Amino acid sequence: MVGVEQSIFSIILNVEFIMGNLGNGFIALVNCVDWVKRRKISSVDQILTTLALFRIGFIWIFFLDWWVPVLYPTLWTTGTIMRIIYITYTVINHFSIWLATSLSIYYFLKIANFSNSVFLYLRWRVKTVISVTLIMSLLLLFLNIVFINTLIDFWVDGCNGFIVVVNCMDWIKRRKITSVEQILTALAISRIGVLCSWNYVQFYKVILFANSMFMFVPFTVSLATFLLLIISLWKHLKRMQHKARGSRDASTTAHVKALQTVIAFLLLYAVYFVSFLLQVWSFELLEKSPIILFVWATKIVFPSGHSYLLILGNCKLRQTFLSVLWWLRCRFKDARPESGP
Repeated sequence: MVGVEQSIFSIILNVEFIMGNLGNGFIALVNCVDWVKRRKISSVDQILTTLALFRIGFIWIFFLDWWVPVLYPTLWTTGTIMRIIYITYTVINHFSIWLATSLSIYYFLKIANFSNSVFLYLRWRVKTVISVTLIMSLLLLFLNIVFINTLIDFWVDGCNGFIVVVNCMDWIKRRKITSVEQILTALAISRIGVLCSWNYVQFYKVILFANSMFMFVPFTVSLATFLLLIISLWKHLKRMQHKARGSRDASTTAHVKALQTVIAFLLLYAVYFVSFLLQVWSFELLEKSPIILFVWATKIVFPSGHSYLLILGNCKLRQTFLSVLWWLRCRFKDARPESGP
């Protein structure tokens, strides 16, 4: 039964992999073609294009993380491969999340309506705000990479045993040992003790928990922009009532569309965030069980499904997407008579 469920979830993961590549590839392709034609690209298109490219990389890393341990289990235990995969995943995941958060900030600054002088200044310098946000996020990325590097060193560092052997042999030959060699030997022995007390499950759980904590910051920022957009919409509707106007003016429509985009992002982000926490709590007892397989399938919904929500929420992308669907439908209709007897 577990084999059947694993096959089903593997098919789901493959479908999500294909859909994610198609959706994000479509965003990047349309914006790049438009950039070449017009010789310029807007700020929101820059964010969308970069976000799509990083998400394609994220989906591929996720796909490899699922299939490589199954097909080549011994390859995953080497320190170099493990370091490359985890650090690459951390970098791509970081920019994927922070670019989506920057998109929420951009919508908030462009659409919200506050008379506060600080808000008006930030709105006027929206490009600078986005740039500073991404630059400041690099500090979190640096801390995350250092933390993961340290964990990997504790897990796969084979130099500790070598240090102990060399220093002990030198001690036996010379009948003495320097203070530096004493410190190195003691440190190596202590690290070997830590390595022996750990297993891969504990290592993987710490990695997942660390990523979850670093993802909490951009989630909080996105949630704050969502709440501020609601406050801005409420104040705008209140002003419209005082002026005896209809509630569906251009500003209200813009607010509603921005809220729909941010709500969809937050819901998918929350599912992605909770999937990390579930994997931390259940990995040791439920490895390769249906729950873990469900968590894996849920995690890839965020980078795959959010791309289609971005397409539907962007006028240019939506019109191009509908045109492509109409063209495919016409081609399919034209091809059907030819395939008949």
